[in-house]
Amino acid sequence: MRKALKESLITSMRAKDKHAVSTLRLILAALKDRDIAARTRDNAEEVSDAEIVSMLQTMIKQRRESIVMFDKGDRPELAAKEAQEIVIIEGFLPTQLSDDDLEGAVTAVMADLSATSLKDMGRVMGELRKRHAGQMDFGKAGSIAKKALS
Repeated sequence: MRKALKESLITSMRAKDKHAVSTLRLILAALKDRDIAARTRDNAEEVSDAEIVSMLQTMIKQRRESIVMFDKGDRPELAAKEAQEIVIIEGFLPTQLSDDDLEGAVTAVMADLSATSLKDMGRVMGELRKRHAGQMDFGKAGSIAKKALS
């Protein structure tokens, strides 16, 4: 994944796509920060692809929150810029599950764990994170699970 990010940056620079270049540089800077933090914690060389996916999902979440704030502040040009960044970042994430597949995954995990009440919510969400890391919006999955377990 790291290699794909670097290659995409080079391609964007050659294409003179300023917006993609700036977004990719932000991603690589955040990745470098994570690498440095990992080295100081446990002497790991680089963060794993799973951690990169998590970082990208966090970046998307931050941008979605910014879009809401920019819309409230009547700044549509900044909201549009954030939306463009989301599109670029999503290009590096694994394919997301559709709403039907998401519901099916939640139902399957609940059946596998014999989950029947809200007390099982934590186990269901933990298993979903193991099985489908980077493939779903866990906020949506949580609401589906909560509704089914209530």
